[in-house]
Amino acid sequence: MDFTEQDQLAEYRDAAKRWADANLEADWVDQEHRTGTHHNPVLHRRLAADGLLAAGWPEQYGGSDVDSALAEAIFQEIAGFGLRMDGWITTWMVARTILQVGSEELKQEVVPAALRGEVIIVLGYTEPSCGSDVAAAKTRAERANGAGGGWIINGSKMFTSTAHEASHVFLLTRTSPDKPKHRGLTLFLVPMDADGVQCQPIHTLGGQRTNATYYGDVRVPDSARVGEVDGGWSVMRVALVYERQGSTPRSGPTLAEQFAAWAQQPGPDSGALYDSAATREALARIAIDDEVSRLLNMRMSWITEQGGLPGVEGAMAKLFSTEAAQRHHAALLDLLGADGVLTGSGAPLSGLVEHEFRNSVVSTIYGGASEILREIVAERRLELPRSRPVN
Repeated sequence: MDFTEQDQLAEYRDAAKRWADANLEADWVDQEHRTGTHHNPVLHRRLAADGLLAAGWPEQYGGSDVDSALAEAIFQEIAGFGLRMDGWITTWMVARTILQVGSEELKQEVVPAALRGEVIIVLGYTEPSCGSDVAAAKTRAERANGAGGGWIINGSKMFTSTAHEASHVFLLTRTSPDKPKHRGLTLFLVPMDADGVQCQPIHTLGGQRTNATYYGDVRVPDSARVGEVDGGWSVMRVALVYERQGSTPRSGPTLAEQFAAWAQQPGPDSGALYDSAATREALARIAIDDEVSRLLNMRMSWITEQGGLPGVEGAMAKLFSTEAAQRHHAALLDLLGADGVLTGSGAPLSGLVEHEFRNSVVSTIYGGASEILREIVAERRLELPRSRPVN
Protein backbone atom coordinates (compact mmCIF):
# COMPACT_ATOMS: atom_id res chain seq x y z
CA MET A 1 0.00 0.00 0.00
CA ASP A 2 1.15 3.53 -0.83
CA PHE A 3 1.17 5.67 2.33
CA THR A 4 2.35 8.79 0.49
CA GLU A 5 0.78 11.85 2.04
CA GLN A 6 -1.77 13.25 -0.41
CA ASP A 7 -5.39 14.34 -0.36
CA GLN A 8 -7.01 12.05 -2.90
CA LEU A 9 -10.33 13.82 -2.31
CA ALA A 10 -9.00 17.32 -3.01
CA GLU A 11 -10.92 17.75 -6.25
CA TYR A 12 -14.17 16.96 -4.41
CA ARG A 13 -13.73 19.23 -1.40
CA ASP A 14 -15.49 22.24 -2.89
CA ALA A 15 -18.42 20.17 -4.17
CA ALA A 16 -18.72 18.43 -0.80
CA LYS A 17 -18.74 21.75 1.04
CA ARG A 18 -21.44 23.10 -1.29
CA TRP A 19 -23.56 20.00 -0.63
CA ALA A 20 -23.10 20.38 3.12
CA ASP A 21 -23.95 24.10 3.03
CA ALA A 22 -27.14 23.36 1.10
CA ASN A 23 -28.30 20.34 3.10
CA LEU A 24 -27.10 20.52 6.71
CA GLU A 25 -29.21 22.49 9.18
CA ALA A 26 -27.69 24.46 12.04
CA ASP A 27 -29.81 23.03 14.85
CA TRP A 28 -29.15 19.38 14.02
CA VAL A 29 -26.07 19.05 16.27
CA ASP A 30 -27.91 20.45 19.30
CA GLN A 31 -30.84 18.18 18.49
CA GLU A 32 -28.52 15.18 18.39
CA HIS A 33 -26.97 16.02 21.76
CA ARG A 34 -30.35 16.78 23.30
CA THR A 35 -32.04 13.54 22.23
CA GLY A 36 -29.02 11.24 22.34
CA THR A 37 -30.09 9.82 18.95
CA HIS A 38 -27.25 9.85 16.44
CA HIS A 39 -29.39 9.31 13.37
CA ASN A 40 -31.10 12.10 11.45
CA PRO A 41 -33.87 10.78 9.16
CA VAL A 42 -33.96 13.96 7.08
CA LEU A 43 -30.21 13.87 6.43
CA HIS A 44 -30.43 10.14 5.67
CA ARG A 45 -33.15 10.71 3.05
CA ARG A 46 -31.21 13.54 1.42
CA LEU A 47 -28.07 11.41 1.13
CA ALA A 48 -30.08 8.54 -0.36
CA ALA A 49 -31.95 10.77 -2.81
CA ASP A 50 -28.65 12.08 -4.20
CA GLY A 51 -27.26 8.54 -4.62
CA LEU A 52 -24.57 9.12 -2.00
CA LEU A 53 -25.39 6.08 0.16
CA ALA A 54 -25.15 3.89 -2.94
CA ALA A 55 -21.83 5.29 -4.18
CA GLY A 56 -19.24 2.57 -4.69
CA TRP A 57 -21.68 -0.35 -4.34
CA PRO A 58 -22.19 -2.98 -7.07
CA GLU A 59 -24.61 -1.78 -9.73
CA GLN A 60 -26.57 -5.06 -9.71
CA TYR A 61 -27.45 -4.47 -6.05
CA GLY A 62 -28.48 -0.83 -6.32
CA GLY A 63 -25.16 0.98 -6.57
CA SER A 64 -25.26 4.48 -8.05
CA ASP A 65 -22.99 6.19 -10.55
CA VAL A 66 -21.92 8.79 -7.95
CA ASP A 67 -18.16 8.77 -7.44
CA SER A 68 -17.39 7.13 -4.11
CA ALA A 69 -14.69 9.75 -3.48
CA LEU A 70 -17.34 12.51 -3.65
CA ALA A 71 -19.50 10.56 -1.19
CA GLU A 72 -16.55 10.13 1.17
CA ALA A 73 -15.76 13.84 0.98
CA ILE A 74 -19.39 14.66 1.86
CA PHE A 75 -19.37 12.17 4.75
CA GLN A 76 -16.25 13.91 6.05
CA GLU A 77 -18.00 17.30 5.82
CA ILE A 78 -20.89 15.86 7.84
CA ALA A 79 -18.48 14.54 10.48
CA GLY A 80 -16.69 17.89 10.60
CA PHE A 81 -20.06 19.59 11.10
CA GLY A 82 -20.41 17.53 14.29
CA LEU A 83 -23.01 14.99 13.17
CA ARG A 84 -22.89 11.21 13.44
CA MET A 85 -24.69 8.79 11.15
CA ASP A 86 -25.04 5.73 13.37
CA GLY A 87 -28.14 4.50 11.53
CA TRP A 88 -26.25 4.40 8.24
CA ILE A 89 -23.10 2.93 9.79
CA THR A 90 -24.90 -0.13 11.21
CA THR A 91 -26.96 -0.48 8.02
CA TRP A 92 -23.75 -0.34 5.98
CA MET A 93 -22.19 -3.06 8.17
CA VAL A 94 -25.09 -5.46 7.76
CA ALA A 95 -25.58 -4.77 4.04
CA ARG A 96 -21.87 -5.48 3.45
CA THR A 97 -22.22 -8.69 5.46
CA ILE A 98 -25.25 -9.74 3.38
CA LEU A 99 -23.23 -9.23 0.21
CA GLN A 100 -20.58 -11.56 1.64
CA VAL A 101 -22.71 -14.36 3.10
CA GLY A 102 -26.42 -13.66 2.48
CA SER A 103 -28.80 -15.36 0.07
CA GLU A 104 -29.34 -13.92 -3.38
CA GLU A 105 -32.89 -13.04 -2.32
CA LEU A 106 -31.60 -10.88 0.55
CA LYS A 107 -28.98 -9.30 -1.69
CA GLN A 108 -31.63 -8.33 -4.25
CA GLU A 109 -34.25 -7.12 -1.79
CA VAL A 110 -32.52 -5.72 1.28
CA VAL A 111 -29.32 -4.17 -0.08
CA PRO A 112 -30.96 -1.94 -2.76
CA ALA A 113 -33.62 -0.84 -0.26
CA ALA A 114 -30.88 0.09 2.22
CA LEU A 115 -29.05 2.12 -0.42
CA ARG A 116 -32.30 3.93 -1.26
CA GLY A 117 -32.62 4.88 2.41
CA GLU A 118 -35.75 2.78 2.90
CA VAL A 119 -34.20 0.25 5.29
CA ILE A 120 -32.35 1.07 8.52
CA ILE A 121 -30.73 -1.96 10.19
CA VAL A 122 -29.44 -2.09 13.76
CA LEU A 123 -27.41 -4.72 15.63
CA GLY A 124 -29.07 -7.16 18.03
CA TYR A 125 -26.12 -8.99 19.60
CA THR A 126 -25.64 -8.21 23.30
CA GLU A 127 -27.92 -9.69 25.98
CA PRO A 128 -28.42 -8.72 29.64
CA SER A 129 -26.61 -11.81 30.93
CA CYS A 130 -23.84 -12.02 28.31
CA GLY A 131 -22.12 -8.65 28.05
CA SER A 132 -19.33 -8.75 25.48
CA ASP A 133 -19.53 -12.55 25.25
CA VAL A 134 -22.05 -12.42 22.41
CA ALA A 135 -21.58 -16.11 21.64
CA ALA A 136 -23.34 -16.90 24.92
CA ALA A 137 -26.61 -15.54 23.48
CA LYS A 138 -29.76 -17.20 24.85
CA THR A 139 -32.40 -15.64 22.59
CA ARG A 140 -34.04 -18.70 21.02
CA ALA A 141 -35.14 -19.28 17.45
CA GLU A 142 -37.16 -22.46 16.92
CA ARG A 143 -38.67 -23.96 13.80
CA ALA A 144 -42.35 -23.06 13.49
CA ASN A 145 -44.82 -25.86 12.88
CA GLY A 146 -47.84 -25.60 10.66
CA ALA A 147 -48.67 -23.41 7.69
CA GLY A 148 -45.99 -21.03 6.60
CA GLY A 149 -43.16 -22.62 8.57
CA GLY A 150 -40.33 -20.24 9.32
CA TRP A 151 -39.06 -19.51 12.82
CA ILE A 152 -40.38 -18.30 16.18
CA ILE A 153 -38.05 -16.08 18.22
CA ASN A 154 -38.13 -15.39 21.96
CA GLY A 155 -35.64 -13.42 24.04
CA SER A 156 -34.19 -9.98 24.68
CA LYS A 157 -31.26 -7.79 23.70
CA MET A 158 -29.48 -4.88 25.35
CA PHE A 159 -27.86 -1.81 23.78
CA THR A 160 -29.78 -2.05 20.51
CA SER A 161 -28.79 1.48 19.55
CA THR A 162 -30.99 3.37 17.05
CA ALA A 163 -33.62 0.60 17.26
CA HIS A 164 -36.32 3.25 17.79
CA GLU A 165 -35.51 4.64 14.31
CA ALA A 166 -34.86 1.32 12.56
CA SER A 167 -36.85 -0.85 10.18
CA HIS A 168 -34.92 -4.09 10.94
CA VAL A 169 -32.65 -5.64 13.53
CA PHE A 170 -29.82 -8.03 12.67
CA LEU A 171 -30.60 -10.55 15.40
CA LEU A 172 -28.27 -13.17 16.84
CA THR A 173 -30.18 -16.21 18.10
CA ARG A 174 -29.52 -19.68 19.47
CA THR A 175 -30.96 -22.40 17.27
CA SER A 176 -29.23 -25.45 18.79
CA PRO A 177 -28.86 -25.18 22.58
CA ASP A 178 -27.32 -28.66 22.77
CA LYS A 179 -24.27 -27.62 20.72
CA PRO A 180 -21.18 -25.70 21.98
CA LYS A 181 -22.01 -22.01 22.21
CA HIS A 182 -20.12 -20.95 19.08
CA ARG A 183 -21.73 -23.68 16.96
CA GLY A 184 -25.42 -23.29 17.65
CA LEU A 185 -26.04 -19.70 16.55
CA THR A 186 -28.05 -18.32 13.63
CA LEU A 187 -28.66 -14.75 12.47
CA PHE A 188 -31.95 -13.31 11.21
CA LEU A 189 -33.06 -10.00 9.76
CA VAL A 190 -36.15 -9.21 11.83
CA PRO A 191 -38.57 -6.32 11.07
CA MET A 192 -38.88 -3.96 14.02
CA ASP A 193 -42.63 -3.64 13.37
CA ALA A 194 -43.21 -7.41 13.58
CA ASP A 195 -45.77 -8.62 16.13
CA GLY A 196 -44.05 -9.32 19.45
CA VAL A 197 -41.16 -6.84 19.09
CA GLN A 198 -40.86 -4.19 21.80
CA CYS A 199 -38.33 -1.38 22.28
CA GLN A 200 -37.57 0.52 25.51
CA PRO A 201 -35.12 3.41 25.88
CA ILE A 202 -31.88 3.34 27.91
CA HIS A 203 -29.97 6.60 28.42
CA THR A 204 -26.22 6.18 28.80
CA LEU A 205 -23.34 7.94 30.54
CA GLY A 206 -22.17 9.20 27.15
CA GLY A 207 -25.48 10.96 26.56
CA GLN A 208 -26.57 8.50 23.89
CA ARG A 209 -29.97 6.90 23.82
CA THR A 210 -29.71 3.17 23.31
CA ASN A 211 -32.45 0.56 23.79
CA ALA A 212 -33.48 -2.72 25.30
CA THR A 213 -35.44 -4.80 22.81
CA TYR A 214 -37.73 -7.74 23.52
CA TYR A 215 -38.95 -10.53 21.26
CA GLY A 216 -42.05 -12.52 22.22
CA ASP A 217 -43.14 -15.25 19.80
CA VAL A 218 -41.87 -13.21 16.85
CA ARG A 219 -42.43 -15.07 13.58
CA VAL A 220 -40.05 -14.65 10.65
CA PRO A 221 -39.78 -16.63 7.40
CA ASP A 222 -36.74 -18.73 6.65
CA SER A 223 -35.86 -16.21 3.93
CA ALA A 224 -34.99 -13.78 6.76
CA ARG A 225 -32.10 -16.02 7.79
CA VAL A 226 -28.59 -14.69 7.03
CA GLY A 227 -26.14 -17.54 6.50
CA GLU A 228 -26.50 -21.20 7.38
CA VAL A 229 -28.49 -22.61 10.28
CA ASP A 230 -26.08 -22.91 13.22
CA GLY A 231 -23.48 -21.08 11.13
CA GLY A 232 -24.05 -17.74 12.84
CA TRP A 233 -20.59 -17.46 14.33
CA SER A 234 -19.00 -17.44 10.89
CA VAL A 235 -21.46 -14.71 9.85
CA MET A 236 -20.67 -12.78 13.04
CA ARG A 237 -16.95 -12.85 12.30
CA VAL A 238 -17.63 -11.14 8.97
CA ALA A 239 -20.04 -8.64 10.54
CA LEU A 240 -17.60 -7.77 13.34
CA VAL A 241 -14.89 -6.95 10.80
CA TYR A 242 -17.20 -4.40 9.21
CA GLU A 243 -18.33 -3.13 12.62
CA ARG A 244 -14.75 -2.40 13.63
CA GLN A 245 -14.17 -0.66 10.32
CA GLY A 246 -17.30 1.43 10.84
CA SER A 247 -16.38 2.33 14.42
CA THR A 248 -12.97 3.79 13.61
CA PRO A 249 -12.91 7.57 13.30
CA ARG A 250 -13.57 9.16 9.92
CA SER A 251 -11.40 11.93 8.55
CA GLY A 252 -12.27 15.51 9.41
CA PRO A 253 -11.18 18.05 12.02
CA THR A 254 -9.94 16.11 15.03
CA LEU A 255 -10.78 17.11 18.58
CA ALA A 256 -7.14 18.11 19.08
CA GLU A 257 -7.26 20.38 16.01
CA GLN A 258 -10.48 21.98 17.26
CA PHE A 259 -8.94 22.38 20.73
CA ALA A 260 -5.80 23.98 19.29
CA ALA A 261 -7.84 26.41 17.18
CA TRP A 262 -9.94 27.38 20.21
CA ALA A 263 -6.89 27.73 22.49
CA GLN A 264 -5.22 30.18 20.07
CA GLN A 265 -8.19 32.55 20.13
CA PRO A 266 -7.84 35.55 22.46
CA GLY A 267 -10.05 35.28 25.50
CA PRO A 268 -10.09 34.63 29.25
CA ASP A 269 -10.35 30.85 28.83
CA SER A 270 -7.82 30.39 26.03
CA GLY A 271 -4.89 32.40 24.69
CA ALA A 272 -2.38 31.72 27.45
CA LEU A 273 -3.44 28.06 27.55
CA TYR A 274 -2.02 27.46 24.06
CA ASP A 275 1.34 28.97 25.07
CA SER A 276 1.71 26.44 27.89
CA ALA A 277 4.37 23.78 27.39
CA ALA A 278 2.02 21.19 28.88
CA THR A 279 -0.64 22.04 26.29
CA ARG A 280 1.78 21.83 23.39
CA GLU A 281 3.16 18.50 24.58
CA ALA A 282 -0.32 17.04 25.04
CA LEU A 283 -1.44 18.21 21.59
CA ALA A 284 1.74 16.81 20.01
CA ARG A 285 1.17 13.38 21.57
CA ILE A 286 -2.47 13.44 20.47
CA ALA A 287 -1.48 14.43 16.92
CA ILE A 288 0.97 11.50 16.73
CA ASP A 289 -1.71 9.06 17.89
CA ASP A 290 -4.20 10.55 15.41
CA GLU A 291 -1.75 9.98 12.58
CA VAL A 292 -1.20 6.35 13.62
CA SER A 293 -4.98 5.84 13.76
CA ARG A 294 -5.38 7.42 10.33
CA LEU A 295 -2.76 5.15 8.76
CA LEU A 296 -4.20 2.01 10.38
CA ASN A 297 -7.62 3.02 9.07
CA MET A 298 -6.20 3.66 5.59
CA ARG A 299 -4.73 0.16 5.47
CA MET A 300 -8.02 -1.37 6.56
CA SER A 301 -9.96 0.59 3.93
CA TRP A 302 -7.45 -0.34 1.24
CA ILE A 303 -7.82 -4.06 2.00
CA THR A 304 -11.61 -3.72 1.75
CA GLU A 305 -11.33 -1.90 -1.59
CA GLN A 306 -9.18 -4.76 -2.88
CA GLY A 307 -11.97 -7.20 -2.04
CA GLY A 308 -10.33 -8.52 1.13
CA LEU A 309 -11.68 -8.85 4.66
CA PRO A 310 -9.43 -6.89 7.09
CA GLY A 311 -9.98 -9.00 10.18
CA VAL A 312 -6.67 -8.49 12.00
CA GLU A 313 -6.18 -5.03 10.51
CA GLY A 314 -9.63 -3.98 11.70
CA ALA A 315 -8.87 -5.24 15.20
CA MET A 316 -5.61 -3.28 15.24
CA ALA A 317 -7.24 -0.05 14.03
CA LYS A 318 -10.17 -0.24 16.42
CA LEU A 319 -7.98 -1.20 19.40
CA PHE A 320 -5.46 1.58 18.91
CA SER A 321 -7.91 4.36 18.01
CA THR A 322 -10.34 3.78 20.87
CA GLU A 323 -7.64 3.33 23.52
CA ALA A 324 -5.96 6.49 22.23
CA ALA A 325 -9.26 8.42 22.29
CA GLN A 326 -9.68 7.75 25.99
CA ARG A 327 -6.17 9.05 26.67
CA HIS A 328 -6.78 12.13 24.52
CA HIS A 329 -10.02 13.18 26.14
CA ALA A 330 -8.64 12.67 29.65
CA ALA A 331 -5.59 14.81 28.77
CA LEU A 332 -7.72 17.62 27.34
CA LEU A 333 -9.98 17.58 30.39
CA ASP A 334 -6.90 17.93 32.59
CA LEU A 335 -5.77 20.95 30.57
CA LEU A 336 -9.14 22.65 30.94
CA GLY A 337 -9.36 21.99 34.67
CA ALA A 338 -12.72 22.55 36.34
CA ASP A 339 -14.08 24.28 33.22
CA GLY A 340 -13.67 21.04 31.31
CA VAL A 341 -16.74 19.48 32.90
CA LEU A 342 -19.03 22.33 31.90
CA THR A 343 -21.60 21.74 29.18
CA GLY A 344 -23.56 23.91 26.78
CA SER A 345 -22.77 26.99 24.74
CA GLY A 346 -20.99 28.76 27.61
CA ALA A 347 -18.44 25.98 28.14
CA PRO A 348 -15.03 25.74 26.44
CA LEU A 349 -15.62 24.45 22.89
CA SER A 350 -19.34 24.40 23.80
CA GLY A 351 -18.72 21.39 26.03
CA LEU A 352 -17.30 19.22 23.23
CA VAL A 353 -14.41 17.83 25.32
CA GLU A 354 -16.72 16.79 28.16
CA HIS A 355 -19.19 15.23 25.73
CA GLU A 356 -16.54 13.26 23.84
CA PHE A 357 -14.90 12.11 27.09
CA ARG A 358 -18.17 10.46 28.17
CA ASN A 359 -18.56 8.88 24.73
CA SER A 360 -15.02 7.50 24.80
CA VAL A 361 -15.64 5.56 28.02
CA VAL A 362 -17.58 2.85 26.17
CA SER A 363 -15.66 2.99 22.90
CA THR A 364 -13.26 0.25 24.04
CA ILE A 365 -16.21 -2.11 24.60
CA TYR A 366 -18.55 -1.93 21.63
CA GLY A 367 -17.44 -3.50 18.39
CA GLY A 368 -15.22 -5.85 20.36
CA ALA A 369 -13.71 -5.21 23.78
CA SER A 370 -10.02 -4.29 23.84
CA GLU A 371 -9.12 -7.59 25.54
CA ILE A 372 -10.70 -9.55 22.69
CA LEU A 373 -8.99 -7.42 20.05
CA ARG A 374 -5.61 -7.98 21.69
CA GLU A 375 -6.24 -11.73 21.55
CA ILE A 376 -7.06 -11.49 17.82
CA VAL A 377 -3.83 -9.63 17.09
CA ALA A 378 -1.77 -11.96 19.32
CA GLU A 379 -3.15 -15.18 17.84
CA ARG A 380 -3.64 -14.29 14.17
CA ARG A 381 -0.77 -11.90 13.51
CA LEU A 382 1.85 -12.66 16.17
CA GLU A 383 0.93 -16.38 16.14
CA LEU A 384 1.07 -16.64 19.92
CA PRO A 385 -0.58 -19.68 21.55
CA ARG A 386 -4.09 -19.44 22.97
CA SER A 387 -4.26 -18.87 26.70
CA ARG A 388 -7.86 -20.05 27.15
CA PRO A 389 -10.01 -22.87 25.76
CA VAL A 390 -12.51 -22.23 22.96
CA ASN A 391 -16.00 -23.76 23.13
